[in-house]
Amino acid sequence: MTPTKVVLAFSGGLDTSFCTQYLIHEKKLEVCSAVVNTGGFSEYELQRIEKQAKILGVAQHETLEQTEEFYQSIVKYLIYGNVLRNNTYPLSVSAERTHQAVALVKYAKSIGAKYIAHGSTGAGNDQIRFDLVFQLLAPEIEILTPVRDLKLSRQEEIEYLKKHGVEKSWEKAKYSINQGLWGTSIGGDETLSSHLALPEQAYPHPLSRTESSTVTLHFKKGELCGIDDKELSPVAGIKELEKIAREYAVGRDIHVGDTIIGIKGRVGFEAGASQIILKAHHTLEKHTLTKWQLHWKEQLGNWYGMFIHEAQYFEPVMRNIEVFMEDSQKHVTGKVVVRLHPYRFVVEGVHSPHDLMQSEFGQYGEMNNQWTAEDAKGFTKILANPLQIFNQVNSLL
Repeated sequence: MTPTKVVLAFSGGLDTSFCTQYLIHEKKLEVCSAVVNTGGFSEYELQRIEKQAKILGVAQHETLEQTEEFYQSIVKYLIYGNVLRNNTYPLSVSAERTHQAVALVKYAKSIGAKYIAHGSTGAGNDQIRFDLVFQLLAPEIEILTPVRDLKLSRQEEIEYLKKHGVEKSWEKAKYSINQGLWGTSIGGDETLSSHLALPEQAYPHPLSRTESSTVTLHFKKGELCGIDDKELSPVAGIKELEKIAREYAVGRDIHVGDTIIGIKGRVGFEAGASQIILKAHHTLEKHTLTKWQLHWKEQLGNWYGMFIHEAQYFEPVMRNIEVFMEDSQKHVTGKVVVRLHPYRFVVEGVHSPHDLMQSEFGQYGEMNNQWTAEDAKGFTKILANPLQIFNQVNSLL
């Protein structure tokens, strides 16, 4: 009799290794492990994960390459919306989970799996993101979460693995590193507190360059299309800029926010490319969009990022917001010059054929060409009318 298939979201760490053995030995299932690459794994790391899966006895292992798809479905709109959660965090890794869950569902359906499993605990956001997508897109597939359900300690998981002949050094790393296309998250003892900073050694890429330099980012309709004199696809451009930013240790910070399950969370991150791109893109928009375009984009971008974080990607309003944001990018074309320094960067200026500062109407604070002094006096008087009426009735002073 052929065992029933379960697709396991697999990373090769302790939790997913335990899940593999538990699903094989206790549930008597045929484990089909899968890792979804949304830009966070090198070829070497993907090979290492596959090797670990096969050592653990999975029936089959699959690498689901989704970097370009992740950019097109989510990252592109995070850039259009200049999304920084709580004005700090570019949703570096949290934005990936929904897309990874979608890829896992498609794979599970393609091989006829009855179950789908992940190694999340009951204390974080990812359990919600995975479960919600699985329930929504594949209600017929049962979700298994051994680590969450059994509430085992790390030592109990290790002992279980040893019992089934899996011998490996499972010493917990001092810092938990999750790398993706849009940045890297960092967790450790310090992020469990409210007052401690992450030390230098917690960040995966140390400062290696101290002299300042400039980099020119090229945008076409809101998308990164080149760096300096090199034409690049958006994904290649993000990766290239991340390499440059790492040398300067740019993009480090700590985010404090509200989790989906209602508790406060604190996480460090290193996201040089995303921080630089968002700031450069926003600066270019300030030159090329109108006051009210900028106003409404800010509101909608904030909502879009919040819904991505809260696992609401499939709420229909998200598609409406995406249409608005994409349409707003028609004139967001040009180049932005950024100067890099150790641990920081500065946007120096922009060049764009759609720069509204090129208008012949006048220069702010200097001269006016299209109106007279009397026009300005009359405009101010009319503008004050509603305030004058309120003051007459209620007295402001």
